[in-house]
Amino acid sequence: MSIETAIGNGTAVRWLLLIHQLPAKPAYLRVKTWRRLQSIGAVAIKNAVYALPATEQTQEDLEWLRKQIEQSGGEAVICEARLIDGLTDAEVRAQFNAARDSDYTEIADELRALNARLDKGHAESPEELRALFKRLKARHAVNVAIDFFGASGREVSDGLIGALETGLNESGVEPQDSSPTSPMTDLTGRVWVTRQGVHVDRIACSWMIRKFIDPTASIKFILPREYQHTPGELRFDMFAGEFTHEGDRCSFEVLMARAGLDDPALAAIGEIVHDIDLKEDKFGREETAGVKALINGICSGAHDDEQRIARGGAILDDLYAGFQRKPLRQRERRAPLESTPKAAAGKSR
Repeated sequence: MSIETAIGNGTAVRWLLLIHQLPAKPAYLRVKTWRRLQSIGAVAIKNAVYALPATEQTQEDLEWLRKQIEQSGGEAVICEARLIDGLTDAEVRAQFNAARDSDYTEIADELRALNARLDKGHAESPEELRALFKRLKARHAVNVAIDFFGASGREVSDGLIGALETGLNESGVEPQDSSPTSPMTDLTGRVWVTRQGVHVDRIACSWMIRKFIDPTASIKFILPREYQHTPGELRFDMFAGEFTHEGDRCSFEVLMARAGLDDPALAAIGEIVHDIDLKEDKFGREETAGVKALINGICSGAHDDEQRIARGGAILDDLYAGFQRKPLRQRERRAPLESTPKAAAGKSR
């Protein structure tokens, strides 16, 4: 049952709770963990107890965070709960909506300020105004992604974005982060393994494996708690996998680099997958919101993993073909930016 259905028919919402304890040092770990919790939309219901509505995606988000906490010397458990007494579903939903409304209000204020600059007709760079608008629109999309219960503030910021779009023609491509990762050979004729319930990162990885690495690759979909690793199997987007998140890179980016796939069109898809999977606006590509909506639709309508990969792969095929037709224009846009100190500093984000 979806969150919206549960709310509509009065059924109690199922919640996921992250209960964690962090070591005293390093001090920055608390800030890092708090920021990650904010980025996935979690709210605190007690000290060191954070809640999210129970969905496939929120569980995956919390599992990654639990892994990060434990790798840093902390402790964390995830449990599924139903509120019985002391705190109602409506009160928790109100906390989620308050958090999102606060972000919507901040974004709306900045959109109004940008609109005022546009109306005044000052002789400032149109490119600067477009870049500011693009960042605000990306922030809005990130907030929408974690707006689980339809906060009322979205309507205002949606309207402001629509009004500004009529006066601005978005353009430009973000510089590509190209930190090195060691390539890996001998990737054909192997059995690939990943978790059941594939979403954007695992769909994209599966597509890349079969399209660019091994067209006849066999992929197993497993429950991590029941899986026993067999030597020779290659795991991707799994906690102990050969190809999984490394630093701030999603599994797709790691697999692409370690497979030695130097392809601008594939890299562009990697930027989209990164921002959807990590709920960031690091690259801010204009295609991201549309791809995210399509993938979410596929996952809502198809429960079979191979079916999700087939339908998602068709979208990625078309996207890849589109990027192949315009690599020169992208490189021409990037070249002058990368030649400036300011742009070089931006690449270290």
